Amino acid sequence: MNVQATDRVLVDGKLIAIGSAVAHAYRDGDRIVASSNGELLIIPKSEIDLVEQIVHQSQVAFTALQTVDDEQIRQFFAVLARRIADDDVMDGVFAANREDIQRAKERGRSTTRLELTASMRKDMIAALGLWRDMVVQGDTAVQFDHAGWSVQSHHAPLGIVGFVFEGRPNVLADATGVLRGRNTCVFRIGSDAFSTAEALMNAAVRPSLSETGLPEHCVMLLPSISHASAWALFSNRSVALAVARGSGQSVALLGNIAQQHGIPVSLHGTGGAWALISHYDDLAALQDVISHSLDRKVCNTLNTIVVLDDAIKEMLPSVIIGIAKSGEKLGVRPIVHLSASVEQQCVRLGIDLRELSKDVVFSVADDLDLSKEWEWETTPEVTILFAESIVAATELFNTYSPQFVVSVLTSQSDEEEYVWSASNAPFFGNGMTRWVDGQYALNKPELGLSNWQLGRTLARGGILSGDSVFSIRYRMTQRDSSVKR
Repeated sequence: MNVQATDRVLVDGKLIAIGSAVAHAYRDGDRIVASSNGELLIIPKSEIDLVEQIVHQSQVAFTALQTVDDEQIRQFFAVLARRIADDDVMDGVFAANREDIQRAKERGRSTTRLELTASMRKDMIAALGLWRDMVVQGDTAVQFDHAGWSVQSHHAPLGIVGFVFEGRPNVLADATGVLRGRNTCVFRIGSDAFSTAEALMNAAVRPSLSETGLPEHCVMLLPSISHASAWALFSNRSVALAVARGSGQSVALLGNIAQQHGIPVSLHGTGGAWALISHYDDLAALQDVISHSLDRKVCNTLNTIVVLDDAIKEMLPSVIIGIAKSGEKLGVRPIVHLSASVEQQCVRLGIDLRELSKDVVFSVADDLDLSKEWEWETTPEVTILFAESIVAATELFNTYSPQFVVSVLTSQSDEEEYVWSASNAPFFGNGMTRWVDGQYALNKPELGLSNWQLGRTLARGGILSGDSVFSIRYRMTQRDSSVKR
């Protein structure tokens, strides 16, 4: 097929000109997709063909998996956990991980989540144990009785789950969890962790599938590190669910591509939790909640604090102390971002910010981006805002946050209940923000989290786990042949 620069494609209801650069790069068999801002991207035919082959193998495995004994699936997780706990098995995986880390450092990449640590290994083993013992919803059915006939509603496997993960070695163990509900998975991992994932597949996952008699293609690693391979996976209509975890911009692009092709998505990208603070009786507890919400940078880390105007003089000193405490263990001075108007309001109230704590760095901007997520590595960063009321604070959250996590720190129950009712957040609490994690909160290993930035998720919570990847089948049993409509 020839593509001309004057040709146009339909994206989100708008016709966009292909342009000379895309037309020149396009080759027969390539696929053109679009980002949310209308930028056109080319998926090479080679990547499309590679993904098609892998997805086909996953489809065959999905069919075979439906007749496998449930005990075999349970044993897979037990065997995989045993292999990951075996030092001899994992020697090669750790060696590959060290090489990944070295290459990432040479490219100036972050390695804070890339290293396969002892604690990460322990968490992987624990997660596999939870998968093994999980009772999936497919084990139950609801019956609707009628005169002479009945209908049963059964949870059923969904199909192929496509994962695109950032460079974290433990996500491979997360992805295997879809097998618990008799789904299969194809995943693409970032280039930073590819060698680690490949070594883990060879040393632990594939041998565990073989030992327990599961189809060999139940879990598949896409043998490509190109971004286009991820685009090809998320535009393959045989994928039943697309799960993306990583940075906000790349996850948004992947989600947009999947949605263009009619594929349901679970997006785990933009994060950053918000705390709304009113009068709070226990100032020491307030300091703890804040410091414990800033212990490390992940998606549920406290990012923005909104203090109500009539609580500023009483609460702000403890807020700053709590932020300072978060840096003590790390040996750093956390950064507090303020707008010029917030600083001026403190001056009017007679508050000298820099006297509140010498262990905090204040950064003042004339035009502060209230929606910015601070992507810090070792030095905590947080924004402080002021609002005239709990209503105004909630409006700020709904307008500028990723609509993800909100914590309400107040002694007034009516204020807490207002935010519960009015905030557009899937995760709500009255304490630390770091509780938002499937394994930590629900004792269910987490495949991904979803915020509500692109809308609420249909018929499921924001925590995607192995027992929430399902469809529904209906089975009718007729006992009286005379029944008719």
